[in-house]
Amino acid sequence: MTTTTDNQTTAGKRVDNGQVAIVTGATRGLGAVIARTLHAAGYSVLATGSRIEPVQELADELDPSGKTSAAAVLDVRRKEDFEAALQSAVQRWGAAHVLINNAGRSQVQPLMDISPEDFSEIVSTNLDGVFLGCQVFGKHFSGNGYGRIVNIGSLAGQNGGTATGAHYAAAKGGVGTLTKVFARDLASGGVTVNSVSPGPLDLPVVYETVAADKLEAVKANIPVGRLGSAEFIASTVALLASPEAASVNGASWDINGGLFMR
Repeated sequence: MTTTTDNQTTAGKRVDNGQVAIVTGATRGLGAVIARTLHAAGYSVLATGSRIEPVQELADELDPSGKTSAAAVLDVRRKEDFEAALQSAVQRWGAAHVLINNAGRSQVQPLMDISPEDFSEIVSTNLDGVFLGCQVFGKHFSGNGYGRIVNIGSLAGQNGGTATGAHYAAAKGGVGTLTKVFARDLASGGVTVNSVSPGPLDLPVVYETVAADKLEAVKANIPVGRLGSAEFIASTVALLASPEAASVNGASWDINGGLFMR
């Protein structure tokens, strides 16, 4: 017997839930996993990234017909790009309900070797993008009386980072604070703003940026002894993005294998 929920059926068939989600940084990695998870849960998804080719490939994978998926170029350092993405979603599907601020960039550098230009570049991607996204979409959501914003933070923003640069850690610390600021400001408009702060994840970018011998040491230092699952992070994002998550606001959900405990 097949039973149906608001988002999907137990037979695995996608059921449109009537909601529209925009995902930044969906070029690869966690962003792409989040886009796939939301689409499978019934959302129409606008996948965005700094280059059109990979996000268009993802959109075509999700729905070759283009009915429930689309792609757009979005440089998170540019407010006008967020405005264009919002307009694109509304024109295509008639509404926008969810923003996932996932885009980010890390750069491993010794603390004293970070130049002012390096610092500004990393912070602008990881922090400015969250501010601009929350500002543009938060205003739109609040005006419509409903919205969900989920920001992707990081363990690095909580413990100062170990395998990431100081600029990345500082920016992700700021993501946690901005989440609280926007959560407080937008709550009366029916909008919730939350963050998810992952520890090291089992993703290609981790293997690309951390040497094999050091990665084994990283794993050994994680209390649960393993890297986190990107799919589980995406499922958590989907939970916070759902209408049922109305009472969760201004929260940072830690998923780090026990590396940081409050």
